[in-house]
Amino acid sequence: MAANMKVKERVVKKQTLCGALMLIEALKAENVKVIFGYPGGAVLPIYDKLYESGVFHVLTRHEQGAIHAAEGYARISGKPGVVIATSGPGATNIVTGLTDAMMDSIPLVVFTGQVASSVIGSDAFQEADVLGITMPITKHSYQVRDVHELPKIIKEAFHIATTGRPGPVLIDIPKDMSVAEAEFDYEQEVLLPGYQPTTKPNHLQIRKLVEAVSQAKRPVILAGAGVLHANAHEQLKQYAEQQHIPVIHTLLGLGGFPADHPLFLGMAGMHGTYTANMALYECDLLINIGARFDDRVTGNLAHFAPKATVAHIDIDPAEIGKNVPTKIPIVGDAKEALIQLIEQNGKRPDVSEWLNKLNEWKREYPLMYKREPGVLKPQRLIEMIHEYTNGEAVVTTDVGQHQMWVAQYYKFKQPHRWVTSGGLGTMGFGLPAAIGAQLAQPEATVVSIVGDGGFQMTLQELSVIQELNLPIKIVIVNNQALGMVRQWQEIFYEKRYSHSLIPNQPDFVRLAEAYGIKAMRATTEEEAEYVLKEALATNAPVLLDFHVHPGENVYPMVAPGKGLHEMVGVKW
Repeated sequence: MAANMKVKERVVKKQTLCGALMLIEALKAENVKVIFGYPGGAVLPIYDKLYESGVFHVLTRHEQGAIHAAEGYARISGKPGVVIATSGPGATNIVTGLTDAMMDSIPLVVFTGQVASSVIGSDAFQEADVLGITMPITKHSYQVRDVHELPKIIKEAFHIATTGRPGPVLIDIPKDMSVAEAEFDYEQEVLLPGYQPTTKPNHLQIRKLVEAVSQAKRPVILAGAGVLHANAHEQLKQYAEQQHIPVIHTLLGLGGFPADHPLFLGMAGMHGTYTANMALYECDLLINIGARFDDRVTGNLAHFAPKATVAHIDIDPAEIGKNVPTKIPIVGDAKEALIQLIEQNGKRPDVSEWLNKLNEWKREYPLMYKREPGVLKPQRLIEMIHEYTNGEAVVTTDVGQHQMWVAQYYKFKQPHRWVTSGGLGTMGFGLPAAIGAQLAQPEATVVSIVGDGGFQMTLQELSVIQELNLPIKIVIVNNQALGMVRQWQEIFYEKRYSHSLIPNQPDFVRLAEAYGIKAMRATTEEEAEYVLKEALATNAPVLLDFHVHPGENVYPMVAPGKGLHEMVGVKW
């Protein structure tokens, strides 16, 4: 696999090249190792030049698969994911992935084909207003009108996607721009006067936070995905230990702080731990580092951190004060801010009483479920996967109950091991994301944990997994339902299960075998232990269909409109 990903040397700069070759040479200059795409009429000139370019291209079986694979690659590698799709339906098929990447701050550079410049606006075959459609869901977007501008546009796109708050950038390329020729110069500097992200935090604001920490009695850190984007996990651990401040994670922040650390309280929010949610409710100083105060984290804002002074460190100034009033705003890179806080070495607060209370909550209100003989509980399944992978696997998920169980019971101790759809909540994300994750880390154990509903949205990508012989372990948590929808209907809609039960399932084992992938099924803990161990010992893709208890719900739970302190399902 690695041999296929080698790229040929760049041509001499400032040659006259067609637009398609410019794109390929720019990708090489950006050290792009893999691109995900699907050809079509408007991008045929680009694909023709890709033919002997040496650039490793993954042909997914649907454009949505391509962009989710690029997201998985970006999350694990830290590099921007690159996608190519054709005009019209090819471009509209990536809209979900663009929105997902925009909400979760994932760096992507996406190239879409477009009809020829001369017929734009005429409703030509496979024409769509890609710029108009994607403007609200991209960090920036371009349409190439002059081939001379293409190298500059591509260089700017990579810069914008990967700096400041990361995000997706789209470049729409009319077909005639791919064949037109101009001088290729990729050495020019990126000059964007209107885009200058602040990375160095204000020293006075850092001092205000140091002073607030020294006076706090019940401080807590809420760490989001911004910690991971900044590669600030070591600094977070160092600062938390220096000041003895407990740490809570958002869903996307998991892995930024070791789950087995005594200062870790768990995940916050709708399905967070009792200790994490109560810590947010009772704290007197809340330090948000790289999280955006999403509604699934805060619950009812009227009851969120009511006793706390709020400090918010974020590279995106638009997020500070957007949802939660902030007394100490700090605009800057999470790593830079943490380095300054560590260097300040402020007075450690007296938190002994606070930590005792938190530890008491940990003991009294742990995550829990009931094991039953002859029945496979989904929580136990996740615990077993964690145990048999030593908590070191790269884990991707779809969205729903299984996603929350993984967040609760797979204890991530390292960063960049967790790939899930947070803000948008995209079903079908997990399987293609695992393709990108495995290509980003070929030696890693990659486990894609999906529901039986979401799996069927992108299962065609099994073909890619088989073709590339990617040793991904696909775990279907099969409860024959759209589990989270069913749970809400049980709790809030008097068990009126309107179109959420799907007992009419395909035979997933035979389906995988039709794709040439080994597959096994388990319905009990004993069977689950056997098939998991066999699958993890296999250096090839394996699909595992686990029939779990169909009525199991995710608890604790904060109902919509309730505060974090109003959890249900905390104790039997």
